[in-house]
Amino acid sequence: MNAITLDKNALQSIQLFEQLTHARCKDYIPQEALILFIVEPDNIGKAIGKHAVHIRHLEQALRKKVRIIEYAPELSQFVRNVISPLELENYEERDGIVLITAKDLKTRGMLIGRNASHLRAYEAVIKRYFQIQELKVN
Repeated sequence: MNAITLDKNALQSIQLFEQLTHARCKDYIPQEALILFIVEPDNIGKAIGKHAVHIRHLEQALRKKVRIIEYAPELSQFVRNVISPLELENYEERDGIVLITAKDLKTRGMLIGRNASHLRAYEAVIKRYFQIQELKVN
């Protein structure tokens, strides 16, 4: 795992997140069209809120889409959390390469995205916490 550095904007966003949700935030990952918050294990329900009210408030305050992911200390569970709500049929890990099998073609397409954009975004999030070489879809 690489050292994660956060700037002033990230710290302010994490503080807003924690004040609003009362959930413990582990990481903040800004992307082009969305902001990812990684929460500590067992904090996902508190972070989302009843009827996803916390997500809506965060999206209004930050003026971007918000996605909340639950951290897991095991690679296989973290991969499942990152790609959720998409479901996997199979998960394999060989020599630093994580090979996931989608349950159907539609799910496979959604996992990969146009020009593998979704797959590379998932891979970047996973690489922040685990030493993997690549994430592949079978």
